[in-house]
Amino acid sequence: MTIKHVYQSLLLSLGLSASLLSHAELKPVDSIAAIVDDSIILHSEINSRVKTVKNQSRGMQLPPDSVLKTQVLDRLITESIQLQIAERAGMRVSDQELNQTIESIARQNKMSLPQFKKALEKDGIPFLDAREQIRRERLITEVQRYRVGNTIQISEQDVDAFLNSIRGKAATAEEYRLLHILVQVPGQASSADVKKAKAKAQSIVKELRAGADFRQTAVAKSDGRNALKGGDLGWRKEGELPTLFAEVVPTLPLGGISSPIKSASGFHIIKIDEKRGGTTKLVKQTRVRHILLQANEIRDEIATQKLINELYQRLKKGEDFAKLAKEFSDDPGSKVAGGDLNWVSQGDMVPAFDEVMLASKKDVISKPFKSRFGWHVLQVTGHREKDMGNEIQRSQARQLLYSRRFEEELPIWLRQVRAEAYVEIK
Repeated sequence: MTIKHVYQSLLLSLGLSASLLSHAELKPVDSIAAIVDDSIILHSEINSRVKTVKNQSRGMQLPPDSVLKTQVLDRLITESIQLQIAERAGMRVSDQELNQTIESIARQNKMSLPQFKKALEKDGIPFLDAREQIRRERLITEVQRYRVGNTIQISEQDVDAFLNSIRGKAATAEEYRLLHILVQVPGQASSADVKKAKAKAQSIVKELRAGADFRQTAVAKSDGRNALKGGDLGWRKEGELPTLFAEVVPTLPLGGISSPIKSASGFHIIKIDEKRGGTTKLVKQTRVRHILLQANEIRDEIATQKLINELYQRLKKGEDFAKLAKEFSDDPGSKVAGGDLNWVSQGDMVPAFDEVMLASKKDVISKPFKSRFGWHVLQVTGHREKDMGNEIQRSQARQLLYSRRFEEELPIWLRQVRAEAYVEIK
């Protein structure tokens, strides 16, 4: 029986029993605002969401309450439809996944978890309510990715066409974070004044190239308007660079200090503090192999930990790593290759693995450690730097195209599922 039928039966039951309640004092606790397929939306949910919107508006002009409630109800109906799709598909967000999401949101807002909770309370939002709303939004995101995102295909030809377009070149162009020092020349400067300013700029360059801190030097000696910010000009794409710097910046290495650049206002010194995008990006990579042991129905956690320690001792005594990996490892992907994971970049592996890998010296067997996949021992077999610029640029282009296509397809899908759902507004 659906919620709609239950609700209709409930109304009938209440009608038949009305005479029994004629002398009782009725106090409304809550009421149904809408029926959405097999679920209901209560007026209390609308009021709670309206309150949240008002608390988070931070002074922005909001529509009248009647309009705002209609907008909120429409949003709740759309959410309910998607959450029911998630439930029918068996989608779940575990407490561990939810905790990680909340911690990530707190970090993005430069807060610890306790600070994040206090900020929510200050806005009048109980933490448990916020937690449940985040769970709902995670589920809705998964539904949208499953029902809309999985239908979007970006071909290599699509990526090539985008990268060759004006918009694509602008979106994936190299960006520079520049630091700047200006040695000013007075408006009616004599040749002696210009010579003195140039000498000062050359002296500063010499100090910087000898290791002086650029930001501190900018605060102490720059006449530029960003001096108190350490000369930080922020991020600039190559096409957005001032004409004065356009020819110099692309020729400088990361961390390089320019020679004094003369302009009508004086002599400029620039440094590329950071660089991103473009077709050149050297990434540090590690060649690593490992043995993974996982607890199972035959071998419990204690026995698994005992075995990984035994394998560690055997490796320390000189037994062949590849042979032991092929015999014991529970990682099917690397087992056949003697535990070899090939070249990996920082962030490719889970944090626990990354931490041990980056701290390990070449050819040294790590002590056993645990990740969410099980118990590991690893051995770093090499280091290198690889230019991943082209791969990263194509990945950025693919993500931009995917996001654009997703934003186009999502409203169409939402209108479709809304049209197919049973919605009765009370």
